[in-house]
Amino acid sequence: QVQLVESGGGSVQAGGSLRLSCAASGRTFSRYAMGWFRQAPGKEREIVAAITWSGGSTYYADSVKGRFTISRDNAKNTGYLQMNSLKPEDTAVYYCAADRTYYSTNLYYTPGHYDYWGQGTQVTVSS
Repeated sequence: QVQLVESGGGSVQAGGSLRLSCAASGRTFSRYAMGWFRQAPGKEREIVAAITWSGGSTYYADSVKGRFTISRDNAKNTGYLQMNSLKPEDTAVYYCAADRTYYSTNLYYTPGHYDYWGQGTQVTVSS
């Protein structure tokens, strides 16, 4: 069992930056792919970025490509999402998630493929 806890959310002006962290409990996090999702009010949860267990492959939604960077430090059992050049449309609750398939080289873009979820952290970007 893995528990995920996000932190780093907050309120920023457009053009600003935030760095989200996802701290995982348990010794198996390093074996799992992880993803960052977000959900704005009245909208479905959507993929933001994903990264394989090794960090060797990443995926970004078109809306954040070039602005956000996903990374992980398996020694610290922590994943990160660096968000630069934030826009008001980035406002949402951000969730980290882990896919419990060991050492998978696949990256999945839908919430249903992920087994563990954090509680979410609010990101608000004002214009």
